Amino acid sequence: MNNKTDQEDAELFRQAMAGVRRLTTDHRPHTPQRLRAVKRHATTDEPQMIDTLSDEFEPHSEPHQENDSFTRPGIQKQLLKKLRLGKIPIEDELDLHGYRVEQARQILAGFLNHCREHGFRCVRIIHGKGLSSQQPPVLKRKTRYWLQQRDEVLAFCPAHRSGGGSGAVFILLKRG
Repeated sequence: MNNKTDQEDAELFRQAMAGVRRLTTDHRPHTPQRLRAVKRHATTDEPQMIDTLSDEFEPHSEPHQENDSFTRPGIQKQLLKKLRLGKIPIEDELDLHGYRVEQARQILAGFLNHCREHGFRCVRIIHGKGLSSQQPPVLKRKTRYWLQQRDEVLAFCPAHRSGGGSGAVFILLKRG
């Protein structure tokens, strides 16, 4: 084949694929390359969304202390039970291990924007258990406060043991 035909074929392919987006239901955890993309998105494309995640947020109510979960009014208990039991497929996840609070806040905001753009219904965030410090787990508490600030977050609960246990949270998001 000649170069001109290859270029024409490539252009026809680009035209045919205009408006098509890659399916992201591969259930892969965020690799460092994917995290960098989420972080870049969080710090450049959506600064107004990052600013809405306040560290000074005072929730109207603490997450339910007995199980550390949260639901918006109107969410059925049965739906939260399905979430807690892992009966809703996890469509994406974010691992915040090793990040400082400000970095984690920005990455989480970008990740939630990414989830909204792709219409994800259920995701997992791994915040860790805070075992490397003498203090209570900071990212665990902050993550829960940040999630309550986002309208698209309908509910969250700790992951079951095989999903990360108390070091992770399952999140139910608004549809599209």
